[in-house]
Amino acid sequence: MKPIIGVIPLWDDEKDSIWMFPGYMDGISEAGGLPIIFPFTSDSQNIDQLFGLCDGILLTGGHDVSSELYHEEPLEGLVEYCEKRDAMEEIVLAKALKEDVPVLGICRGIQFINAALGGTLYQDIPLQHPSSVNHHQKAPYDIPAHEVAIVEGSPLYDCLSSTQLAVNSCHHQAIRELAPGLEVMACSPDGLVEAVYMPGKRFFWAVQWHPEFSYKTDENSRKILRAFVEAAERP
Repeated sequence: MKPIIGVIPLWDDEKDSIWMFPGYMDGISEAGGLPIIFPFTSDSQNIDQLFGLCDGILLTGGHDVSSELYHEEPLEGLVEYCEKRDAMEEIVLAKALKEDVPVLGICRGIQFINAALGGTLYQDIPLQHPSSVNHHQKAPYDIPAHEVAIVEGSPLYDCLSSTQLAVNSCHHQAIRELAPGLEVMACSPDGLVEAVYMPGKRFFWAVQWHPEFSYKTDENSRKILRAFVEAAERP
């Protein structure tokens, strides 16, 4: 039986509709998992039933994270968030932590995890953390934009057997203050946190870059997705 991975969808404001980059689904499938897309709901009973189907949870990219989660006023004109997505992900994340279900966060995923667990974010990198590092590359998105330094001895280091990794990058928010319970696995040259994990969990990782775009051509991206799916396999 393939592990079932619950995938949180993105939201399209103009079309008033959920949507999905195919790389999230195809990357999980290639890694050996069976991905299913969650609907948006904050009904706890519905989430319980959906969650019960899943062996792992993938928190995808998309909208900004609401600054209300870390008790700040939003920067006017620079922050766009999806309230119902934030609400649902809070419930899903709490369940995953309580039941020790494997979680992988990508881009917004690392930001949401950090904010929901008590950390803070740079709401806009160009304004609050100016840098020469390219954190918002243009298409194509499957090529590296900058390198990250991987913490030796971290789970990411154990997975990739390297202290350096070239990554793609497309984000304007990032971790500012790290949430309690999280440990850093990688940083960009300008000091931004690029990957985290939670010690003591079966698998609780999040990365700022986009393996869903690069997995077709990059073995390291495939290794990350495989590590997640393998952690979600049932005994």
